[in-house]
Amino acid sequence: MSKVIRRTVFYFEEPGPLNTEAVIEAVKERLKEGGARRVVVASDSGETALRFCEALGGEAEVIAISWKEMDKDKLRALKARGVVAVEGAHTPLSVKERAGLRDAYYTLGQGFKVAVEVTLIAADKGLVEVGEEIIAVGGTGKGADTAVVVKASSTREMLRGVPERRLEVKEIIAMPLKKKWWE
Repeated sequence: MSKVIRRTVFYFEEPGPLNTEAVIEAVKERLKEGGARRVVVASDSGETALRFCEALGGEAEVIAISWKEMDKDKLRALKARGVVAVEGAHTPLSVKERAGLRDAYYTLGQGFKVAVEVTLIAADKGLVEVGEEIIAVGGTGKGADTAVVVKASSTREMLRGVPERRLEVKEIIAMPLKKKWWE
């Protein structure tokens, strides 16, 4: 028998921003277990990334990813705390060629799909190493409702090529039980 590892998973009845504080707590707990030292957070305005940065207090490097421009005051506050922030990021699972893959991730929830996506963006931009174990955080709408431990990969290598460079979702830290579908 292989080694058994027991960890707590946070499950939420509903998706959405009401779970942000619990996701932060779950990520803080998981960081104590070791391994990942970077937390990649989907944060459109910068607010969610700021909340993670403040709560983690330097326990991990926070990287903020947004598909649009962040609030300028929040962006300044993130940069003042040493957070790398990416604005206007191309969402790699939103292209027509990857619609089936995107929809497969949606079966685990929008936040799960977003967590995978910010991992790909961070690796594509060289902010995390391919093969590095990170914590990725996504949400349904605003805030955070999902956190996973992921072996990072670039979009190009996520499904093919050398197995060591492919994407792996290694652990679920937190996620909602009910899913919200976006068309």
